[in-house]
This record gives sequence, C-alpha cells and structure tokens, in this order.
Amino acid sequence: MLEQNLVTVGKISAVFGIKGWLKVYSYTDPIENLLSYDRFWLEKDGQLQTVNIDAAKRHGDGLIIHIESVDDRDKAKEYTRWQIKIAIEQMPSLGDGEYYWHQLQGLSVYLHNKQGKPPILLGKIDYLLETGANDVLVIKSNHKSAVNSAQEILIPYLPGDVVMSTDIEAGTMLVDWQIDE
Repeated sequence: MLEQNLVTVGKISAVFGIKGWLKVYSYTDPIENLLSYDRFWLEKDGQLQTVNIDAAKRHGDGLIIHIESVDDRDKAKEYTRWQIKIAIEQMPSLGDGEYYWHQLQGLSVYLHNKQGKPPILLGKIDYLLETGANDVLVIKSNHKSAVNSAQEILIPYLPGDVVMSTDIEAGTMLVDWQIDE
C-alpha cells in the first residue's frame, strides 16, 4: 500500500563527478522545492527503497544530490534512472481550485455540450505537459463515444476558460473545447 501513497517528484538522470554525487531532474516548481522534503523513496522497475540525502544543492540550471554512504561514481551509477518519490502527506496543502498534477491524472474528461444534451466522454487524463504558456492535458481516448477517434487529445489546462469544472472526488473534469470531427 505504500506505493499508492507516494508521488513522483523527480528522477536521477546521471552521475556527477567521482565522489558519488548525482544529477537530479526535479518535477517541482520551483525545482528547489524537491530539496525541502524530509524523506525520499527511490523506485525503479518495481523496486522501492528509502534513502537519506545527506547533501544537495543547485548546480547550474539543475540540482545535484548526495545519498548517504554512496561515495564513489560506480556506486552512484547504480541509482541513475531511478524515480524520486515522496509521501503524499509531505506535500503542502493547496488552496481551493488548485490541484497537483497527480490529482488530475486519471480523471474522466467530458466535453460540455452546448445544446443541453449530456456531456460527451472524451477519455481520461493520461499526463500533463508543461509548455511555458500553460500546461496541457493529454487525454487518452480509445472508445468510439469520443467525438474524435484519435488516441490522444491535447487540451490546454486553463481553469475558468477551457476547464469549466474539476471534481477530484467524482473523478471528472468538464471542458469547453472544440474537437475536430
């Protein structure tokens, strides 16, 4: 059950130097927020282990970390491509109408029907993309009830404009978006 209470906040991308340091790609915004968590789990190929980070710092436009007792390049290399996870409970609370990406993934997305008919199921949110201007919902659609039979539908995540409502408890999102037929 522990895995269900974990969320991925970054990944180890490469070794750094010869003393066991590792380059980290952070999914947090700003990236330094990754370093504010107390406890980390690393996961790769279904294997999960806890680690203690005994040193970490910003380096260029990224981060580097040092795992306790990992003091050479060869040992550090074993950790490349591992996902960095934290317990969901460690994440700060958000305000009303704010969501973490992991909360949106898996929601069923419905297209608002302006003719007063029931909304049309487009599919489920597979993941989100960060584009700079705004985040983008990537919706997996694999059934004919969707307006568009494409496997992926990209919709900008613009609450109050494109995204009309989000109900985490019900697992749904309602969008106002034009789909090519």
